[in-house]
Amino acid sequence: MTAATRADPDAQIARWLDTDLDAWTRTVVRRHFDPVSGSPYWLGQAPRLDFDPRDITRYDQLGAFGPFPLDRLREEDPADLVPLSVPRPLAGRVWDSGGTTGTPCRAFYTPDMLLHRAVWRRWSFVREGFAPGRTWLQATPTGPHLIGNGVREVSELHAGQVYAVDMDPRWVKRLIRAGRLAEVDDYTTHLLDQITDVLRQGRVHYLNTTPALLQALCRHRPDLVAALDGVRLSGTQISADMYRTFTTALRGGICGLTYGNTFGNAACLDIEQDGELISYVPNYPQITMAVVDKGDLSTPVAPGTVGRVRLTVLHEDLFLPNILERDQALRHPTDQWPTDGVANIRPLQTTRSSPEGLY
Repeated sequence: MTAATRADPDAQIARWLDTDLDAWTRTVVRRHFDPVSGSPYWLGQAPRLDFDPRDITRYDQLGAFGPFPLDRLREEDPADLVPLSVPRPLAGRVWDSGGTTGTPCRAFYTPDMLLHRAVWRRWSFVREGFAPGRTWLQATPTGPHLIGNGVREVSELHAGQVYAVDMDPRWVKRLIRAGRLAEVDDYTTHLLDQITDVLRQGRVHYLNTTPALLQALCRHRPDLVAALDGVRLSGTQISADMYRTFTTALRGGICGLTYGNTFGNAACLDIEQDGELISYVPNYPQITMAVVDKGDLSTPVAPGTVGRVRLTVLHEDLFLPNILERDQALRHPTDQWPTDGVANIRPLQTTRSSPEGLY
């Protein structure tokens, strides 16, 4: 699959969008619960379930698993969630969540999973108007954070040269929890200095960063923002006012958006009403999203209603049903996608104990 996808990523996207979700669900669940070649974690859970997962035939039956306990991703060996049909020893990266609410969650990404994410990211670039063969600056979390892999994605699938700066979102969140806000400002300035050092050379066409960091850059060096051909933003906190501020600062440059985390992403579908409605669609079929009632997390809300985001991961090599996110959103049905989208993402609650920081 890898060679074919690299040769024709658009054809692969078309095949994914044409996938029957019920059939895909059967394939993934049976792969993870195969008695011989399934994933050690799920085979260990099977005796505790009051149903046989191999009897599942439809996507809407995944609710029987209930919410996936994220604490398992803090304690389990990430390799145990990967089916034994993937040859051992596993070779690849373990990626971490941001650790906003404590110890990070961890997931192993096989090459096919990384490629799926990269192909969808390229699709977003093309749709939003980012030209191939340009120079980027990646100013996002790095190290164990999957967004940092964007350097490789841009260079390999969009023929770009990429500069990068270091960013540790956990340090910022730790400072906020401790009330050390002056040090937060110092760290932000440290990041802005690194970004400015690259951008002032005038070689960079596009910047990939977070909404909070772009806000700071607009205040610090609006001239450098105005000189860019475009910015791509990853994160949950972007309001209509922020979007309008960014598009004005870019003076006609592209403002692309994405929503997601370590487990799955969604691409921006539409920006309507001058940013009052910003909608996203998941990287189907391996990623799906629902919006559920905050008081009854098993029940989807009505279209156009706000609820809590629920994410399901259906990779052949990673199965995570019904992850309850820390975000709320508007349920956004669309005939442009095989499943519902989400719109106007916001954190459910931001406190000193679980801050968003620069991400």
